[in-house]
Amino acid sequence: PFLLLEGMPIAGFAVGASKGYVYIRSEYPDAIRTMQKAVGLLPIDGFEIEIRVGAGAYVCGEETSLLESVEGRRGQVRAKPPLPAHKGLFGRPTVVNNLITLATVPAILADGAEAYAALGMGRSRGTMPIQLAGNVKHGGLFETGFGLTLGEIVDDIGGGTASGRPVRAVQVGGPLGAYFPRGLFDTPFDYEAFAARDGLVGHGGVVVFDDTVDMARQARFAFEFCAIESCGKCTPCRIGSTRGTETIDRIIRGERTEANLALVADLCQTLKFGSLCALGGFTPYPVMSALNHFPEDFHVARS
Repeated sequence: PFLLLEGMPIAGFAVGASKGYVYIRSEYPDAIRTMQKAVGLLPIDGFEIEIRVGAGAYVCGEETSLLESVEGRRGQVRAKPPLPAHKGLFGRPTVVNNLITLATVPAILADGAEAYAALGMGRSRGTMPIQLAGNVKHGGLFETGFGLTLGEIVDDIGGGTASGRPVRAVQVGGPLGAYFPRGLFDTPFDYEAFAARDGLVGHGGVVVFDDTVDMARQARFAFEFCAIESCGKCTPCRIGSTRGTETIDRIIRGERTEANLALVADLCQTLKFGSLCALGGFTPYPVMSALNHFPEDFHVARS
């Protein structure tokens, strides 16, 4: 926690801010206690740090929803412009950053930008804490420089599946990240490399699935997750995710498969380009990657 508490006042000094907020979801009580204790141990002259606990809405990961929550209102996306940097928390200019970004600031200042840039590859420089989970032998939190391949992360660090069965798919970037098949395990863990293959690094989460996974049901989960977590403000996310769940259910039952697959693709286009924020905008990543890489799972009728 002290890397974050050191990076925040440095960032505050850079932009002329005298107060910072650490926003933590209520599902993480250990993190809340740790941060509260750390703030008490490290008083900083001229910069106040306040911890705000969210109620657990996934959409509050979006910056304007987060600001609404910190202000004590329902987490709901704001229309932009104005951007938070112009009019943010309590109507004042606000910088919103992921804690990983702020936690890298002390190391960059201490060792220099060149030392930090020496790690990684291409335009993706520095390190990323990768959260390796799912059906994997050695799960956990691993910090590594950008550039390791997906295969090295899953096979060398993770040790393959805990079940001993072959790895079939890996989801990278959280619940709205794309699925990668074994054939794409040569992809470097790098923002540009992932984008070139219709994926995203996101927060660095890597979830492993063995060959028993049903990718049609994983696509359904993505739509359902979006429907449950949607703030409801924009129609593409609120309605599109619900219709997507219903459409995948019809595909799973074997009803008019080709027509419904075309409808899924159309819904994903609407979500991607019509949603107000990344919750709806990123839902097509897991859905379309499952459909494109594992089409066979969408052509088998199930009860």
